[in-house]
Amino acid sequence: MTIINTITTQSENDSEFTSAHKHASIRKCVEHALAEYFHNLDDQTTHDLYHLVLNEVEATLLEATLTYTLQNQSKASEMLGLNRGTLRKKLKAYGLL
Repeated sequence: MTIINTITTQSENDSEFTSAHKHASIRKCVEHALAEYFHNLDDQTTHDLYHLVLNEVEATLLEATLTYTLQNQSKASEMLGLNRGTLRKKLKAYGLL
């Protein structure tokens, strides 16, 4: 999907997005997602949950920030508070480059 299509799709879905996500903070979103995850586990066991959550959150954060900055890595690294080289290393690690 091109960036223009992404932005157009995002603006078309703004009202849906706002009404679907009523959490007051990112923390509340994560709490809700984890509660749902644990609920769906039933009696199954899980391993390495810490790394699973961090990888999911970090990859999503990087991707969303790049989309917001129209793929401008310099702006994204500034927003994220990361060195541009560190950002590129993380993008490669998550297959986002």
